[in-house]
Amino acid sequence: MAPFAGFDMPISYPLGSVEEHLVTRRSVGLFDIDHMGQVEVTGPGADAWVSSLVSARILDMKDGDARYSLLLNDRGTVIDDLFIYRLPGAWWIVVNASNRLEDLAWMRAHAPASADVRIVDLSAETYMIAVQGPRAIELLDLLSDRKISDFPRFTSGKATIMGVPCLVGRTGYTGEDGVELFFPAESAEALWTGLIAEGAKHDIETQAIGLAARDSLRFEAGMPLHGHELSQDISPLESGFKWACDMEKDFIGKAAIEKLAAEGVSRKLVGLAVTGGVPREGFEVQDASGRKVGMVVAGMFCPTAKVFAANAFVEPGVGKIGTALAVAIRGKPAPATVVKRPLYIPAYRR
Repeated sequence: MAPFAGFDMPISYPLGSVEEHLVTRRSVGLFDIDHMGQVEVTGPGADAWVSSLVSARILDMKDGDARYSLLLNDRGTVIDDLFIYRLPGAWWIVVNASNRLEDLAWMRAHAPASADVRIVDLSAETYMIAVQGPRAIELLDLLSDRKISDFPRFTSGKATIMGVPCLVGRTGYTGEDGVELFFPAESAEALWTGLIAEGAKHDIETQAIGLAARDSLRFEAGMPLHGHELSQDISPLESGFKWACDMEKDFIGKAAIEKLAAEGVSRKLVGLAVTGGVPREGFEVQDASGRKVGMVVAGMFCPTAKVFAANAFVEPGVGKIGTALAVAIRGKPAPATVVKRPLYIPAYRR
């Protein structure tokens, strides 16, 4: 266990982080992600206001759709990354735990003075569990009052699972198929233990997964973690997330992105395969002459790809796939090669 965003969180369970990672890749992993925040936005002005606040195109979303987006500041850097769900009469916005209070303050500071937009933080009463893996939908179909497999990816809908009413988002943070469940907090223990028990009953391996495996799963699948690949010091143009910005509409931070696009970026996010040590955040990236050309923002052993790898921001001139670089580990250069990201192709892209 370790403190994280005001919660005591499991780094790993007795299974161990590597095996937890592999279970999620082959069967079903359960993730207690109640530390995430949930914000509901309603009112006659909600559609236009949410559209102006976030980077993605959202006004074309139909009820039930889910979409990834960024919350940017005026400098065009990332306050947070979000999942936005279009519900009947409301927007359901899922934010990162460590950014929840700052996100809410930003939203309220930029809300219209009239009552046209209502912002409600529902994090305390809402629990969130992710059910991820190639057999996750199979398991949930057995336990739900409607077939979860009928929900297309990146949509949502209501279902009762083991007697618990849930908002089911066909979304996730592992690179595998699965869902994220939102439901009343008082049902958390019953649903969590019930899913594990029902998995065993139906011979579907279902295990609890901690933060360490969650990080390696998202890393392999090329998904960002705020504070590493995204932050208020990083532009979406530098991290390769321009695709999450609809440049045909107005939103906070758009002008700064356009300015940086015209000037050109001075760094870009790349993947590195590293030999001779474990790359860690803050380690220096060097070229063949030993000159510093960048910095590691995340690094680890990847259990599926079976490689030590890093994400690093480097000078654009050394960012081409195949370029030989080095990561300074304990003062010594460890050979590194720029590789294509992601290391593991997410299920929704296959």
